[in-house]
Amino acid sequence: MMLRIRSRDGLERIQVDGPQITIFQLKTLIESQLQIPIQNQTLSTDQNLLLAKTPADLLRFSDMTDRSIPLSALNLSHGSIIFLYYHGERTVRGGPTVSPAGSFGRKMTMDDLIAKQTRITRQESPHCDSVSFDRDSANAFQRFVNETLAFASKRGGFMYGTITDEGRVEVDFIYEPPQQGLEDDLVLLRDPEEEKLVDAIAAGLGRKRVGFIFTQTIMQEKKDYNFSNKEIIQAAELHAESELKEWVTVVVKLEANEDGAADVHFEAFQMSDMCVKLFKDGWFVTEFGENDDPKLSKMKKDVVVGGKDVKEVDNDFFLVVVKIFDHQGPLSTSFPIENRKNLVALRALKSHLDRTKSLPFVKRISDFHLLLFLAKSQGLGSDVPALAECVNTQTAVPEGYQLLIESMANAA
Repeated sequence: MMLRIRSRDGLERIQVDGPQITIFQLKTLIESQLQIPIQNQTLSTDQNLLLAKTPADLLRFSDMTDRSIPLSALNLSHGSIIFLYYHGERTVRGGPTVSPAGSFGRKMTMDDLIAKQTRITRQESPHCDSVSFDRDSANAFQRFVNETLAFASKRGGFMYGTITDEGRVEVDFIYEPPQQGLEDDLVLLRDPEEEKLVDAIAAGLGRKRVGFIFTQTIMQEKKDYNFSNKEIIQAAELHAESELKEWVTVVVKLEANEDGAADVHFEAFQMSDMCVKLFKDGWFVTEFGENDDPKLSKMKKDVVVGGKDVKEVDNDFFLVVVKIFDHQGPLSTSFPIENRKNLVALRALKSHLDRTKSLPFVKRISDFHLLLFLAKSQGLGSDVPALAECVNTQTAVPEGYQLLIESMANAA
């Protein structure tokens, strides 16, 4: 049978008579076939062996130290991988003499070794059970990109909501930061001070940032991918920044239906654990050329996909599908939304309050976008979280706040 031996020199193969041979016989075959003396060999089924730095580190790998044990006792069979650490020099068959630096040095760098062991596989299950959208919030977002932007440029926003004990992400509103949308790129012009206000309001409402939503353009619809390489990197960056395992990324696109008409379509994903880790470790190539295939992500080092060492990975390997539902949340979405083309003025506040004057005052201000407007433009930044708590508990707004807000509206 054939065994694969992975060492600092890469992956090599040796032929053995069968799983009944002992570890000592295996070491003898390695000596004869790979020219590594038995006394220089340390074997293990644990790939971390290749990361050992000192003789003391090697002592941790004891699963193959008993030379009398047959390979079958370790569940090794045809095609199995065994990891080999050795010191000294050797001549690789068909290659140059390998001269590691120091008795426990290695030809390859530590990054090279780790790269050789990095396998990209599909993650079958997300960390969240599903994502549910407040209908009005989702509709306000898609209506703007559909009717105003006509899906000609990209748009994005941060989703805020709660996470249930069952792992369900419930999105109640979307904050749209300052941004520049292009045909195939989305640049978020993030304002740290504004985002602090948003997070403070969200906390008062009993919500937190739970995901990112963005649109693709009609030009992208012709491409054969779910996410482009640029979108993978942006989504991975925001997922990593969140430090939230349930973080969800949603893409909104225009797709042709069976009748040939165009429908707005929402799809939800999580970035895989491996994708987020690779981003944090700086493995993604972030510069793109005109001839680069957008459905492939480029790596700075080789990774293993399907048993092959590659530097380009199909983007779908990094996506984990999440189920989508909808619900009717407690907040309205009727106040003009921030950071869009039209500047929101005080007359919008007056119009909103006039339109809702039959409702209790706390209901009239139960709109995230209205609360953010008050916090940003009316000098109420430190007071708005208290108003948000009133909204969250649906308790009466203190009279002083109510009079102040109404006077602002009447001054329009």
